[in-house]
Amino acid sequence: MKASPARGPDGMDVIDLRDGRSLRGFVDSGYGPVVDAFKANYLLRDDLGSACTVYAGGRRVVELWGGIADRRTGRPWNRDTAAVMFSCSKGVLAVSVYRLVDEGRVQLDAPIARYWPAFGDHGKAEITLRDAMSHRAGLPALDIDLGRDDVLAWDPVIRAIEVQRPLHAPRDGHVYHGLTYGWIVGEVIRRITGHLPGRFFRAAIGDTLGLRTWIGIPSAARSTVAWMEPPLPDEDSAAAREAARQARDNITVDRSMSMGGAFVFPADDGLVTFNDPDIQAAEVPGANGISTAESLARLYAACVGPIGGSRLLSARSIRDALRVRSAGPQRSGMPDDGARWGTGFQLSSPPGQPMLGPASFGHAGAGGQLGFADAAREVGFAYLSNQMGGYGDARARQLTIALCRVVGA
Repeated sequence: MKASPARGPDGMDVIDLRDGRSLRGFVDSGYGPVVDAFKANYLLRDDLGSACTVYAGGRRVVELWGGIADRRTGRPWNRDTAAVMFSCSKGVLAVSVYRLVDEGRVQLDAPIARYWPAFGDHGKAEITLRDAMSHRAGLPALDIDLGRDDVLAWDPVIRAIEVQRPLHAPRDGHVYHGLTYGWIVGEVIRRITGHLPGRFFRAAIGDTLGLRTWIGIPSAARSTVAWMEPPLPDEDSAAAREAARQARDNITVDRSMSMGGAFVFPADDGLVTFNDPDIQAAEVPGANGISTAESLARLYAACVGPIGGSRLLSARSIRDALRVRSAGPQRSGMPDDGARWGTGFQLSSPPGQPMLGPASFGHAGAGGQLGFADAAREVGFAYLSNQMGGYGDARARQLTIALCRVVGA
């Protein structure tokens, strides 16, 4: 299906949805299936506002956006609209760490205590950076109750991690570290570089590539951020019902996503927690990253091929990132959704999150967000929306399936 030949004043195509709405953007010849899937997200899957960008071989071959950025005001989703990307932030941290690996400044298999001595207290002396980045550190939740201001201040979380005992040894399995991942990995970055992880990312990568991607958004960019809407209903399946039960009844899961009661995640009384400007401005590095889809796709494209004359990650680092470190049932009891984890990155995880295949690495985010690279095809992909999806959300999956038809499995 081809886009409408109509053009907007910026030269971008206007893509008619035939229901009074339209989308914007452009697509290279042969990438029509991605446009079709993007349209179907609006017509069949309740998208409100979103964007999808694909780079291939160093070129931007798809850039699409449309819908409403803020339902409260009717503000449209524009080319520069950014969105909270939730756990896609973990992929941004992983790129930062692998940059430090390539520079010889950190070793993934070294104990974290080498860089952060107090981390090694209370039974944590042998936990490595790779363990933490592979969700095997045994620190998915903290025993200490924290307040919102504690979480946003950074140091109180670091002190709480230092006195926390791990729930299990790395060899005994994995549990997804929904929020603590960010502070554990981020503090290692701070100890090595002298900068909080968001500031380091901007200085080392974001500013160089001209990315509109932040962990801790500056006030000047706040007006471009989409207003997030609470999740759509979960699919009707046994796995969805079990995931909802675990989230409600499992104290480890509950505390891991609320940081010991600091806030309700993802939404409180119908409002998505991470719409809070104070949360967006702070560094909550496992979850509060904000980006445009174009910048997130370009970041991943730069990991696997030259963008602006440089490539971010070495072939050795990419080979290391693609090795499966954690998979299968989690110790938390959450249902196995097929997720496979490398060091810091989620890997291609069919059927729920297939990406493009065994050379793909990136990260999904709550509510349907997704960004990844594929080293074999030099592809960078991102899809971001402000309408959070429920368990089983298919929007990013259908886009990647369509992209796979174009570039080959």
